[in-house]
Amino acid sequence: MTRKLMVGNWKMNKNGKEALQFTEEFNSKFTNKREAWIASQALFVKLIINSGIKAGIQNCSEHVSGAYTGEVSPRSFKEMGGHFVILGHSERRQYFGETSKNLSPKIRTALAEGLDVIYCVGETLAEREAGQTLSLIEDQLHQGLNDQSLANATNLIVAYEPVWAIGTGKTASPAQAQEVHAHIRNVLKTKFPAFGDKTRILYGGSVNPANVEELLAQKDIDGGLVGGASLKPADFLALCGDR
Repeated sequence: MTRKLMVGNWKMNKNGKEALQFTEEFNSKFTNKREAWIASQALFVKLIINSGIKAGIQNCSEHVSGAYTGEVSPRSFKEMGGHFVILGHSERRQYFGETSKNLSPKIRTALAEGLDVIYCVGETLAEREAGQTLSLIEDQLHQGLNDQSLANATNLIVAYEPVWAIGTGKTASPAQAQEVHAHIRNVLKTKFPAFGDKTRILYGGSVNPANVEELLAQKDIDGGLVGGASLKPADFLALCGDR
């Protein structure tokens, strides 16, 4: 990859005024050294789209229309100028009972509607300590990416997010992260021989300006999925190489 990709996941933070202020300050100093995408609350994605930053949502329906109260249609999001969706984030799995198996149709629909998909996988601390990390993540990849015939190297992205490192201040060491990323790469190459070696794999888990360069120096880490450090323009600019 010639440029690394930094994706800001704002979760349910920022109101409309704050989102607008962020995009104005960020765009005034951003030099495009790395790609920068932002997933805001669905309410404010139009502000991100209008700013010129590639905009994402943090979940979507497996359906494109119909009587599905409260859901977000991937087709409608694409039509309004949206670019990507994050699916399978650990908080969605933990708080809303999402599983790799029931994420598969969401991924398939989002890809069919022309959205890029960032599919998240990762293990808890108990699972890591039990030595289950690699087998668990391989299973998440197989179940979530089952029969994804529309996937290719540009529209499918995998994000490794160790659950024990999200919002905790703890970060997998570069060696730990690289070990898992290399395993994901091997699974993708086997599962998708035509493009698995080119699929971008992001690291997510307390990425910040102090550790980002060492993480991005690893062979199979193509960027970051960033939570807290994406909320301040100065921090996200630093992650994007504009210190």
